Amino acid sequence: MRAAFVTPGAYPVPAPRGGSVERVVENFVPLLADNLEVRIYGRTAKGLPRRGMLHGARCERVRAPGRRAYLSGVVAGLRVYRPQLIEVENRPRMVPLLKRKFPGARVWLHLHSNTFISGKAISPRELQECLGAADRILVNSFFLKADVERRSPRVASKLGVVYPGVDPARFGRPTVRETIRSAHGWQHRQIVLFAGRLIPLKGVHHLIAALPALIRRHPNVLLVIVGSPFYGSSRTSAYSRKLLRMARPWRRYVHFEPYASHDQMPAWFSMADVAVVPSVRREAFGLVNVEAMASGLPVVACRVGGMTEIVEDGVTGFLVDPRRLDAELPARISLLLEDEALRTRMGALGRERVVERFTWRHTAERWLAELYRDLEAAGEKE
Repeated sequence: MRAAFVTPGAYPVPAPRGGSVERVVENFVPLLADNLEVRIYGRTAKGLPRRGMLHGARCERVRAPGRRAYLSGVVAGLRVYRPQLIEVENRPRMVPLLKRKFPGARVWLHLHSNTFISGKAISPRELQECLGAADRILVNSFFLKADVERRSPRVASKLGVVYPGVDPARFGRPTVRETIRSAHGWQHRQIVLFAGRLIPLKGVHHLIAALPALIRRHPNVLLVIVGSPFYGSSRTSAYSRKLLRMARPWRRYVHFEPYASHDQMPAWFSMADVAVVPSVRREAFGLVNVEAMASGLPVVACRVGGMTEIVEDGVTGFLVDPRRLDAELPARISLLLEDEALRTRMGALGRERVVERFTWRHTAERWLAELYRDLEAAGEKE
């Protein structure tokens, strides 16, 4: 069976400098190559050929000066390839167009967030058309599944949950820990790590606001913030500059790392004691939670969105009430900083949970299970 995966076109595949959707595709699609013939469609980038292989998956890269040009290039490639299945990544508007162009193919939509199904991105009427045109709709959490059902109850039977994952072998390398700490002069600090984009949704301002309480109880604490407002760039924004101003009185206790590539992130996780994910609104999944747990770190996260499906409260970390963040966030972080045995136990259970449920191999297996269900349902209709 020939299957095509159409990425949004914002970043190439592979995407070393950012692009969360592209990163999911580049990690799990090659694992399908033992069962299917797979091709990934993305944009061109400096240093990448127009055509290439990625661990068994063929990559077709389109010159994309604009959205229309990208889509036209993808359609031209699909006409040559003639796939039986086309999966659109996170762009509902592409689905009806591809369904019209390729009426004999199954066209799936794989949603990685609710960004492009929200009222700001698409009207309710157009959303119904786009979701209705899809033969199957994959989502990355049960939270997002419920959100899609609420917006369009009639597509409930088309929905399937496929969690993203990590490669555990890349994370959890304790031998790197002291080397990195020594390089920064942090041998005797207790390190609280935030990793992610610096945007209001991620709640970093709440973490900085918790610093005075943490410093009083843990004078050697260091908050390390790894990330920038934009993928693959160290450019600042009004919000990131606000965070710098907030942290100025506590400069001895905060380190900003403006940008680190995905390949560099395992090293940053390895030198931390606790990971904090203070997203205040409902993220669909939150892959950083899984990466932290794969690294053997306990996680303190908000009880919102898909994060409740990843972090087991009181087992692999703590979930805090977003309405009581100012009190609960420093309290839970402090509890972990003062109890090494608790940190170690939660970190080990977190990594165990990742290995059992959240690897890219699990992602591929869940995707294949959705394929078999879809083919069975299509056969029944015939």
